[in-house]
Amino acid sequence: MTKKMLAAMASGLALIAAVPAIAQQGGSPMTAATTQGPILSFSVSEEVRSRPDQATVGAGVTTTAPTAVEAMRANAAAMDRLIAAAKARGIKAEDIQTSGINLSPQYDYSNRTDGQPPRFLGYQVSNTVRATTGRIDDIGPLLDALVAAGGTNIEGPWFGMKDPDAQLVGARGAAIKAAEAKAADYARLAGYRGAELVSISEGGFAGPQPPMPYVRMEMAADAKSTPIEPGRVSNTLTLNVQYRLVR
Repeated sequence: MTKKMLAAMASGLALIAAVPAIAQQGGSPMTAATTQGPILSFSVSEEVRSRPDQATVGAGVTTTAPTAVEAMRANAAAMDRLIAAAKARGIKAEDIQTSGINLSPQYDYSNRTDGQPPRFLGYQVSNTVRATTGRIDDIGPLLDALVAAGGTNIEGPWFGMKDPDAQLVGARGAAIKAAEAKAADYARLAGYRGAELVSISEGGFAGPQPPMPYVRMEMAADAKSTPIEPGRVSNTLTLNVQYRLVR
């Protein structure tokens, strides 16, 4: 091994030894040092909670008939009444969407004897549509109208925001300030003068309220409107940042 190679190795080891080491803290590791200074990588998040401005509900009907064709026809007629009820509550056609159709044979297994097959009962069809509206206060009456029109399988409501990104406008400034403070704290702890921003990227996750359980509803003619509490929906902004520590 030549003297030049030995000198280069010694120089490299000296540079590595001169780099301060910082243990991982709170999931924020510092990467290997560069010639300008160590690079610090971490993420910061800001959550925004707001009253939702739209909601989606699902409603469906289940029909049974001796043949598949009859079951589908009966279900189609029932769904026509359901969709008409949604439109009568002000839901636009483009905001009504079929979310699932299921056709399956039905058998009676209760009276089986040895060697005897189950008794065939007919065909069952389940069909569900989802309706989206910006009239949050009308969700209860909408559900009541769907049930009154024959809907028995109710899903939702799911609450959300029409423009989730607009909800995060104020969160970006707060996230930047939090990142700057965190980077400055790491720099101080590591014995550096400060930190310079190298890169930044944004990621966000809109977290809607979890849906209500799948239920079957029956209402008396004189029952009050179904109470619905929208609460607040959360939207989380995440910034992934890199800072270079400087002396």
